[in-house]
Amino acid sequence: MTTIKLHNTKTRKREDFTPIDDKNVRMYVCGPTVYDRAHLGNARPVIVFDVLNRLLRHVYGDAHVTYVRNFTDVDDKINARAAQSGRSIGEITAETTQWFLDDMAAVGALEPDHMPRATAYIPQMVAMIEDLIAKGHAYAAEGHVLFSVESYKAYGALSGRSIDDMIAGARVEVAPYKRNPMDFVLWKPSDDATPGWDSPWGRGRPGWHIECSAMADELLWKEPLRQDRLSDKAKSAPHVFDIHGGGLDLQFPHHEDEIAQSCCANGTDEMARYWLHNEMLQVEGKKMSKSLGNFFTVRDLLDQGVPGEVIRFVMLSTHYRKPMDWTEKKRLEAEAKLLKWSQLTAAVTPSAVNSDFIDAIAEDLNTPKALSILDELANKKEFGTLLASANLLGLLTGVLGAWRSEYNFEALEVRFMELYQIAKLTSDFTEVDEMKNNLLKAGVVARITKEGVWFKQGPNFKPENLVGLL
Repeated sequence: MTTIKLHNTKTRKREDFTPIDDKNVRMYVCGPTVYDRAHLGNARPVIVFDVLNRLLRHVYGDAHVTYVRNFTDVDDKINARAAQSGRSIGEITAETTQWFLDDMAAVGALEPDHMPRATAYIPQMVAMIEDLIAKGHAYAAEGHVLFSVESYKAYGALSGRSIDDMIAGARVEVAPYKRNPMDFVLWKPSDDATPGWDSPWGRGRPGWHIECSAMADELLWKEPLRQDRLSDKAKSAPHVFDIHGGGLDLQFPHHEDEIAQSCCANGTDEMARYWLHNEMLQVEGKKMSKSLGNFFTVRDLLDQGVPGEVIRFVMLSTHYRKPMDWTEKKRLEAEAKLLKWSQLTAAVTPSAVNSDFIDAIAEDLNTPKALSILDELANKKEFGTLLASANLLGLLTGVLGAWRSEYNFEALEVRFMELYQIAKLTSDFTEVDEMKNNLLKAGVVARITKEGVWFKQGPNFKPENLVGLL
C-alpha cells in the first residue's frame, strides 16, 4: 500500500500517515462563512483538501473515507449583510451556500460526504458547552459563556504561543466579564434583530469556534459509532479523528480554540492526529485586497471566461505549504498546457494511474511534482496513463473539452485557418478580416501560437453572434 507522508502542523515535521482505523479514515476541514461570493483565496483550501480526499480514497477505497466540510451560517458578518440588504438571513445563507457549491464544483472539487450547517447543530453545541461548564473549563457571565484558557495547560501548543505572550501581544479591549483576556466566547446573547436559540444562559447564539468541535465530534465519532463503522482500535481512541485541515489563517485562534474545547469536553489529549494548513494566496506578488484593486472572486474569473480547470491547475502548480501567487502568466501557461493535454487525450481511454505520480502526491501533496510527471507522460505519449493520472488530480475530466465543444470552437479554428491559408495564396484577406470582426463581436478571444490558432470565450462572450460563422 502507498505510504502517505503529511506535514503535521502539531509536531512541525513530516510524518507517515497511519489512520486510527484504516476502514474509516476521517477528515474534517473548516469551510466558509456564507455571506458573499467565495474569493480566489477561499478556493485554495478547497482544492488542496480535495486532492487529499482523492488520494485517501485512492489508497483506502471510497467506502473507507469520511470527509466533512462545514458551512458557518450563523455569524455577525451574515447578520450585518442582512441588515444592510434588508433580506432575511436564511435567504442570504441559502443563496451564498449554493453559490459556493457551484463555484467549487466549477474548479473540480468533489463534494464532501457531509457538509453540515452550523445552525443544524445548535443542540450539540449547547450540550458541549454545558459539559465544559460542568468540568470547570467554562463559565457563564452576563449572558455569555466563555472558555477558560487557563484550565487547559496545552493551550497554544498548535501555534507555538504561550498564554503570557498572547496576552502581551493582544490589542483588543478586554470585556469586563472575562476572567482572563484570552478567554474566548462559546455562547453570546442575541437581541431581537439577530438569530437566537434558547439555552440555559438565555436566548443567544454560539461562538464561532464551538461549531466545528461539536460537528466534528458528531459526524466523525458519534455518527460512525451509531452505524457501528468504527473498529475496536478506533473505539479505543475516543473522540479523536485522523486529519483536521484549513488555511494557515485559522491555525490561531480558531484551531487552537477547537483543540482546547474538544480535548477538555471529551477528556482526550488530542482532537485530531494530523493537522494540515495551506499557505495564503497573493495576486501578482501582492496580498489580495480590495484597496489594492486586485481582489476578485472565483465567479469573477469564471465569468471572464477562465475555465475552472485552469484555476485548479494554477493552484496546484504551487505546493500547498508555500504562498500561492496568482499571475496572468501562470493562467495563460495553464490554459495552453491543459489544451494540449486535452487534445492528446481526446479519444483515449484511461488506463492505470502512474505509480511515480501517486508517490508524488503521497509525498505531502507535492502537486507541482505531480504536474511535471503528467508533462513527462504527455511527452512519452503515454496518453492513457496521462488521462487516468490527471483525472485523479481532478484534471482532464472533460470540462475543458466540453466547454469548447459546446460552441464548436474547434470547427471555428479550422475554418479560420482555411480562410487564412487561402488569403495568403490570393493576397485577399477580406474574408479573414470579416471573420475576425464577427469573432470580436461575439466576444471571442483568439490566441495565435506556433501550433496554430486557439479560440476561447472572453468576458463579453455572446454565443448568439457565432451563428452563421461556420
